[in-house]
Formats: sequence, structure tokens, C-alpha cells
Amino acid sequence: MTSDSNCAVESSGLIEITGLSKTYRSKKLALVEALKNLDLLIGKGEVFGFLGPNGAGKSTTIKILTGQIRQTAGSAQLAGQTVSDYRCRRDLGYLPENPVFYDYLTATEYLAFVGRAFGMSDSVIRQRAGEVLGLLDLQHAAKRPMRGFSKGMVQRLGLAQTLIHDPQVFIFDEPMSGLDPVGRALVKQLIKDLKRQGKTVFFSTHITADVEEICDRVGVIVQGQLRAVDKVSDIVIGDTDNYRLHVRHGDGSVIEEIVSRNMLKQKVVNAWADQGALEKVVPVGRNLEDYFLDIVNNVNK
Repeated sequence: MTSDSNCAVESSGLIEITGLSKTYRSKKLALVEALKNLDLLIGKGEVFGFLGPNGAGKSTTIKILTGQIRQTAGSAQLAGQTVSDYRCRRDLGYLPENPVFYDYLTATEYLAFVGRAFGMSDSVIRQRAGEVLGLLDLQHAAKRPMRGFSKGMVQRLGLAQTLIHDPQVFIFDEPMSGLDPVGRALVKQLIKDLKRQGKTVFFSTHITADVEEICDRVGVIVQGQLRAVDKVSDIVIGDTDNYRLHVRHGDGSVIEEIVSRNMLKQKVVNAWADQGALEKVVPVGRNLEDYFLDIVNNVNK
């Protein structure tokens, strides 16, 4: 394993999934394949985004990794321990999609409850609770019962409780859900900080822009099958066939035009011949949303 910031995933990882499958019985007793032969390796210090439409298998994967349900076939490990062994969760910080807490407790009381569950001493809990509430901008609400929290505050407290015991692996199911732009920016910065500390973060989301900004790699799951895994940088900065030209003419007007690679040289020559000032030549690459939709649409054809 490596703690390099680029996180080159080696032959082992902190999250290892091999041949993972899950079959349910529907209400009409029909078999439903929620996961089909999923293979995935996520390394130390990597931030991995898990994208997929509703019902694609994202939450099923997360529930298996966190020990809430059992797979039908295959295996999964966290930090070298099988997910069926409760001890693997001692070094895991987990945020469900819709966290629900004992709302009569204050934020501080709830963090103390979580800390004791992980065997932490009261003095360490007090120190860590203050630190994580500060990180999530909840220190002002530390002594308030959670029943008075907004949805965004509940979500941020959910993230705080994942941090309290300083684990190495974090699994978040839709961590930006219910957050305003300020809250989303705060959580994205938190995930970047975890990466700098060498932590491993695996999270599902529907927000491709967030994955584009903070993830090393992304996996796309559709209809229970992992359809693609790629480096985000390769998707966003990959080869392009088109360029956006910005040309300022003598009258002060700026013309913006998208041209193909084949026409680029001629357009640049023409701009100078017409005494225009070529201000910008910008590659037009696809974004992560285009990449994701292409995969989904190809599967659904």
C-alpha cells in the first residue's frame, strides 16, 4: 500500500471487494439481483467516488461493507479483515444516507456515547468532541438537544461521529445530502483533509461535480454491475477533439468559437490575418457528468 497523494493502488488495499453479489426476494417472491460479481480495490489515502442511478446497488454495497447485511456470494474486507468480523469496524467511520440519532441527547452527549462504544476514555472523548465539533462548525450547538437541529446540522453531526475515534477508513453514503452550499464546501474540505492525513474515503453520491473536485478515482455502477472505474483526472483532462477560441477584434468585440482539432491551426492563422488578437485557446473536454451519462445511457439502450 502507499500513502502517496496520487494513491497508486497496489496489490492490496484498505477496502477489498471480490466477486460480491447480493440477491433479494421481492415482495412478490421474485429474485432481484442487487449486486452482480462486484470487484473493487481501494488503497490507503485514496478518495473514491461511487456513482450510480437510484437502485443501482450503491447502498447495498455500503450495507455489506458495514456489516448491516450479508452478501449472497463473494467477499469483502476492510483493512485486511473480513466484513463479517465486527472487529474490522473498530477502524471505520460510517455515515448512513439518512442518519437518525437519539434526539433527546445533546451533540456532546451523543459524541460521548459513540466514543465510549469505541472504548475511548472520557478525557480523550472530551478533547476529540471539541475538535470534531469545531471542524464541522457545530461548537455553538454542542449543548443543544438534537431534536432542535436542522437537517444540515444532523448531517454534519453524523460526520462528526465518524471522526471521533480517528479511524483509517471512512464510508459515507450521500454525505452532502441536505447540506447548503456552505455545508457542502465544509464537508468537501474535510474529505480533502482526511486524504492529506492518509485516510481512505469511499463515498456514494449523485453529485458528479463533488466527485470531480475531490476524488482520485470514480466507479460507476448500473443495474448492480460495476461498469467503469477510472481516474478522475483521466476523465476530465483526457484527449479532446475540440477547442474553444476567444478572438478579440479591432472594434473591441470578442468572438468565441468552438473548432475541431483539424481546423485549429487554420483558425489561428485566420485570426492573425484578420488582425484579431487571439486571447485564449481552451481545450473542450468532457466533464464527469457527461462520462456518467454516457455509461448509463449505453447500458439502458
